[in-house]
Amino acid sequence: MPIHYLRGISARERSPSANQHLGLLLAFVAGATNAGGFLAVQQYTSHMTGIVSHIADELAVGEIVAVSAGIGAVVCFLVGASVCAVLVNWARRQRLRSEFAAPLMLESLLLLCFGLLGHAFVGHSWMFVPATVAVLCFIMGLQNALVTKVSRAEIRTTHVTGIVTDLGIELGKLFYWNLDANGEKVMANRARLRLLGALLAMFFLGGVLGALGFKHVGFVATVPLAMLVFLLAAVPVCDDLLDRLHDRRQDPSH
Repeated sequence: MPIHYLRGISARERSPSANQHLGLLLAFVAGATNAGGFLAVQQYTSHMTGIVSHIADELAVGEIVAVSAGIGAVVCFLVGASVCAVLVNWARRQRLRSEFAAPLMLESLLLLCFGLLGHAFVGHSWMFVPATVAVLCFIMGLQNALVTKVSRAEIRTTHVTGIVTDLGIELGKLFYWNLDANGEKVMANRARLRLLGALLAMFFLGGVLGALGFKHVGFVATVPLAMLVFLLAAVPVCDDLLDRLHDRRQDPSH
């Protein structure tokens, strides 16, 4: 990917095009991570609706251990979203170019650790399963919060229920038959329709490739995802580091 493209896709100054490209790539990452995580621990980690429903079901039948695990997953997703907000606001106060790249860099490091260390702990299920769920839920919360902030809640990458709902709304507008010539016409937003369809397709494609990768090569399949996210974040982070080095040379007292 060209440097100027990588600099723009996670830059502090946003454009609709950059938001869409970032959203599509992260939807792919979310789909792959979610599918790979399911094969690792038999649990989807981006689906908070399902997890909360599971907590309610297990509480009703008295399965306290399962309830505790579910609550832990929700808390980790929540903490991931909160950490994203802290990183973004701290970087904004510091006037850093990596305002949105910093959470992506953290996500890439966590994915890399999961991919490189997962196999070593797979035999210790008592520790491996809760740790994996915690890390992946944290990543999903972090990523969803980042894209929500970047796009001002217009794009989601892990919340497929919302994507499909919005897609259905736009399809309903598209096929609406405007019989009343004098009334206000119902018109679909075709650009949004294409974006929603592309987000859904990228999540699905990521899920297929993530599942196949995990099936054939195991946890190492996560490493390319980590490298992709790292590339998305690297240029603004490097720009900040170079700015700091330049400032130190100009003023050695700092």
